[in-house]
Amino acid sequence: MKILILNWRDINNPTHGGAEVLTHELARRWVHLGHRVKLITSGFPGAKRHEVIDGVEISRYGRWWNIHLIAFFLYAAGAGKRTDVIVDEVHWFPFFSVLYAKKKVILLVCEVATRLFHQIFPHPVARFWQIIERIYFRLYRGVPVLAISSSTKQALVECGFSDDTITVIPMGISLPAILPKEQKEKLPTLIFVGRIHELKGIEDALRAFAILHLRAVANKFWIVGTGEATYVSSVKALAQRLGVSRSVQFFGRVSEEKKFALLSRAQVLIVPSLQEGWGLVVPEAGIVGTPAVGYDVAGLRDVIDNGKTGLLVRNHKPEALAKAVERVFREATMYKKLQKEAGKRARKASWDQAAIETLRQLKHRL
Repeated sequence: MKILILNWRDINNPTHGGAEVLTHELARRWVHLGHRVKLITSGFPGAKRHEVIDGVEISRYGRWWNIHLIAFFLYAAGAGKRTDVIVDEVHWFPFFSVLYAKKKVILLVCEVATRLFHQIFPHPVARFWQIIERIYFRLYRGVPVLAISSSTKQALVECGFSDDTITVIPMGISLPAILPKEQKEKLPTLIFVGRIHELKGIEDALRAFAILHLRAVANKFWIVGTGEATYVSSVKALAQRLGVSRSVQFFGRVSEEKKFALLSRAQVLIVPSLQEGWGLVVPEAGIVGTPAVGYDVAGLRDVIDNGKTGLLVRNHKPEALAKAVERVFREATMYKKLQKEAGKRARKASWDQAAIETLRQLKHRL
């Protein structure tokens, strides 16, 4: 089978996230199973135009804001004639491939942005984008959809998709060749791993840490990830104003090996995102014995089993977040239980299983 993936970023893009990890882990397994996989995506400074990674043929054109239009012209120029099925990924916008190749298309959705618009834009602008989202999703009604979580499926149904057209695919986690078995830090340490962006709740995380630091509950806060320079600077300035800058360490982007080593040494992962597709970092932390505390939102309630593998916080305020983290730090019996169950749940995540299930859905389009 010849598979064409349309996505705005690829695994080597410096701004890639969990969605690109998912895409690559599936694609390289499809190649291993004997299929030809091509990815059309956007370029970035220093990127190669054409590159093969783990057997996946990657072609990069334009930038994230115009790759959707470029993909149409590439398809019209002949790329579509050599394709059996198209995986159209939605990140704010789909590629609108349904307008020119409907019978070949399957939609892959990590998260639905509807609930985020009001967090980002003033009400009139947010309402406008909600209407636009409804319109373009209407174009895909009747097209098979792959959703990465039950939360995403529910949001799609609310947008008008039929329940029976949506398949929730199993997810996996990518591990380094040797999984670190580090000792926990002697001083109570909190860790945040992800993009430094307001939608990830990093400011709430800092404020929660400041409360915990004042109460002598947590001594250190590690922040792992990158973001726009101006926003990262504002987060560092916030740490200064809160009086905790000496206890907060910014690691920036690190290798996978380093990330898992840090996750294994910290006691608690804090995840105050406003929404996730499927909180990949939660099982990554769980598999090295670090339970998570996060907001009770779509994509996190799919990976945190409240009271069993971590804690979910319904009141989306730093004070409530700090209170939940304090419970985990202070209640040793509960902490050990969370560690055990988080590890057990994480070990069930399998990219192999995800690849087989998604491939089954792709074959239905032939």
